[in-house]
Amino acid sequence: MNRQRPVLGITMGDPCGIGPEITAKALAKEEIYECCRPLVVGSAKVLENAIRIVGKNLKVNAVSEPSEARFEYGTIDIIDQDIVDMDALTFGKVSVQGGRAAFKAVEKVIQLAMDKKIDATITGPLNKEAMNLAGYHYSGHTEIYADLTNTKDYCMMLADGNLRVVHTTTHVSLKEACSRCTEERVYKVIRLANDVCIRLGIEKPRVAVAGLNPHAGENGLFGREEIEEITPAVERAKQEGILADGPIAPDTVFSKAIGGQYDIVVAQYHDQGHIPIKVSGFQYDYRTNVWKAVSGVNITLGLPIIRSSVDHGTAFGKAGKGTANEESMVNAIYYGAKLAEERGTEE
Repeated sequence: MNRQRPVLGITMGDPCGIGPEITAKALAKEEIYECCRPLVVGSAKVLENAIRIVGKNLKVNAVSEPSEARFEYGTIDIIDQDIVDMDALTFGKVSVQGGRAAFKAVEKVIQLAMDKKIDATITGPLNKEAMNLAGYHYSGHTEIYADLTNTKDYCMMLADGNLRVVHTTTHVSLKEACSRCTEERVYKVIRLANDVCIRLGIEKPRVAVAGLNPHAGENGLFGREEIEEITPAVERAKQEGILADGPIAPDTVFSKAIGGQYDIVVAQYHDQGHIPIKVSGFQYDYRTNVWKAVSGVNITLGLPIIRSSVDHGTAFGKAGKGTANEESMVNAIYYGAKLAEERGTEE
């Protein structure tokens, strides 16, 4: 493979959502082809329809293998799975065929990456309800990737600019998340956080570890998880030379990271990490009912392959209108290309 321009397998997500539209918009940018060789996986008919909706002058080249792709700006190469009935496709609706199409595309890019036919995978937004209705019982992309790559130690990272957040737990109830914040798990996530920063070119990453409880437990007054689980994990990481700091009060740690004090933050549960990232990257104007910015990426750490994704959902309410913001997809592509180039230099 040409390591100067890695091959990126891109899924469009649920065809009933905005994924196909933001994929078309992103690949209408010539600069994307300067950093990578994009290859969409999914339905060619869905992609052609999305190109029409967003009003771009692009051609579609259906292929069966990455080796058949042209990788030329102006033509989008796609491995055509041809499993979507366009006559039955309804934008903005949860459907079995939407869930099936989204899952099958993810399954295919994972296979291509595991077979080393592509250098990285980029995923568009899928709908968890639709996917489960189709018979694929996962709580999200992260869990699909972990299962299909047989990965045990993994975590989610969200990034917007210089704000990077990794999660000790994600798609579980808050009650269960608390019980999963063990010393061993927190320690493993600290290591994953440190490793990804190094891969991104940060020589000595500064890793902040958020507390689980208000005020990071206030010395046991509001809970003992910091004393019994999180602090031992931080100390263990420090003994290995990792510049870990914590537990730090969750209500201040993200502001410190945005201010440059830390390179990455370990959040203990889903919303603790997602809220600051989305406040940073999502900008909504209620007067025009338009998202002026939808930036940020979602990366799964610990996998044997690279997975970068948009940091938003299917936005069913906007599907089919051509107005969806492609910024997060563009960011995901750039992140995937950067990680692929870094991995290429290591091989």
